[in-house]
Amino acid sequence: MSLASGTVAVLLIAYIGLIAVVMSYGALTVEFSQSVRNDEAAIATLESGYLANVAHITNIDYIAAGYTKPLIEVFVRAESSTALR
Repeated sequence: MSLASGTVAVLLIAYIGLIAVVMSYGALTVEFSQSVRNDEAAIATLESGYLANVAHITNIDYIAAGYTKPLIEVFVRAESSTALR
């Protein structure tokens, strides 16, 4: 009889431990999904600002800003490749 009650006590403790593990896993999963949503919102905000800046740059009238087309295009050979290092 004492062996059966000991086994029941061990199984009860194991059951409570497993419930605690499952609950903590669920809480971590919810926390992770919320952090993913927050990161997606931050990325969407940054992307929106970037696209607004790109739209502003592409709508600039460069001739009115003082830029002109080059008269001659010349190929210039570099003496060293320090820019690639």
